[in-house]
Amino acid sequence: MVKKIQKSTTASKAAAGASSPLSGAIKDSAQQIWLAGLGAFSKAQAEGGKAFESLVKEGLSIQRKTQAVAEERISEATNRVSGMATEISSKAAGQWDKLENIFEDRVAKALNKLGVPSARDIETLMERIDELNRHVQRLSTKAPVAKAARKAAPVKAATPAPRKTAVRKTAVKSKA
Repeated sequence: MVKKIQKSTTASKAAAGASSPLSGAIKDSAQQIWLAGLGAFSKAQAEGGKAFESLVKEGLSIQRKTQAVAEERISEATNRVSGMATEISSKAAGQWDKLENIFEDRVAKALNKLGVPSARDIETLMERIDELNRHVQRLSTKAPVAKAARKAAPVKAATPAPRKTAVRKTAVKSKA
């Protein structure tokens, strides 16, 4: 048993000697990593203000871009909604026009049943009156010439012209 312990002791000494260069390399590597971290920290402190400012600039840039996109989307939505509102408004106006026409037609029918002349009837009468006025004016401009001719001509016995009388026909209702 002693031999075994000696062997294991010599094995552990050999392992310790072999692991010693490995542990030294690990210690050296850890030391370099630590120093690199300290150097990065030092640089970050020195250039931290610059890095912060550049991050702020990038943040502003991104904020402006997102605001522009948001405003564009809002504009598109507003245009769509206003287009829909215009369409609905025109449809509503069309319905009001139809309703107005129906109302006007019904009122015109009611007035016609009551014997009230329509605007078209009054317009026709006005045109007829204007035509008669023009005819009277033409006759009145010819009348002075005719009067002068009558004064110069010998006076004849005036015979009145036969009058035309309007015969009114009345419908006789027969009792059945």
